[in-house]
Amino acid sequence: MLHPAPVSGPVAHAAPIRLNVSPVLARPVHAQPGAVRDVGAAPRLLASDALKLHVGDPVALRSGSALVVDGRTGQVLLSKDAGAVRPIASLTKLMTAAVTLDAHLPLQQPITITDDDIDTLKWSHSRLRPGTTLSRQQLLKLALMSSENRAAHALARTYPGGTAAFVAAMNAKARTLGMRQTHYVDPTGLSPQNESSAHDLALLVSDVRRYPLIRAFSTHPESMVEVGRRELQFRNTDHLVFNRGWDIVLQKTGYINEAGHCLVLNTVVQGRNVIVVLLDAWGRYSHFGDAERIRHWMRHAGRTLLSRVDTQRGAIAD
Repeated sequence: MLHPAPVSGPVAHAAPIRLNVSPVLARPVHAQPGAVRDVGAAPRLLASDALKLHVGDPVALRSGSALVVDGRTGQVLLSKDAGAVRPIASLTKLMTAAVTLDAHLPLQQPITITDDDIDTLKWSHSRLRPGTTLSRQQLLKLALMSSENRAAHALARTYPGGTAAFVAAMNAKARTLGMRQTHYVDPTGLSPQNESSAHDLALLVSDVRRYPLIRAFSTHPESMVEVGRRELQFRNTDHLVFNRGWDIVLQKTGYINEAGHCLVLNTVVQGRNVIVVLLDAWGRYSHFGDAERIRHWMRHAGRTLLSRVDTQRGAIAD
């Protein structure tokens, strides 16, 4: 069953990171002693020269764009075409969740799915039939965990001012976060006009990982949901959530034909908190395979310590 969580909005003391570029980024470094899963000890992340940085792809990834960033220091560990603007599919729903929570709307308020929530662009399948009533919190969980499109659309439709105001708030938040290559036209990600870059999505993940509900719901494996007289099982769309070898703080998958397979992760590898963005992977499981390759690379390749100049170098802002 879906149960209320105690905190909805971002944690006040948590802060996003900066992107910190340095000349030795093509190899992973040792995790610092005592590294923990904390997401809030690093300074604010700003758009930076990381877009121009060529770190390279030592892992031979299948994804068209990729970015791996240290979640505490902002150090770019791997970058592959991180500035390319691409459709982002259901990665959109991370921003949908953040805008919903930022509005501080009642999470237990009942919301009924209507015909307006039916996808008439892709005609994607949904088990939430018109007439189904769930709480705003339940819809938020289904949107993040199972990438439920009608749930995401209903969240936007019931926002003050309706869907148009909601999408405007999505774009306003993107501008606030410095996501200059990002544009939203719908709250589900079904439109290929929802576009961003790996760089911008790292900024987004750095921000939304501060929201306890987004962390909890995006990584929840499965839930039973009462829909009328029926009880339906919804599962997480990310196969890595079911893998005990992964320590995932936050995740979201996405797929439409125009975007390929997409994945963002905030995860812990060897005690090191990292943000991983993978876009435009072709092949049903290729984005998961790329994530596994990145984790293996971080565990076994290179492992050099930062040079003295790197440890003293500050983040590069605009």
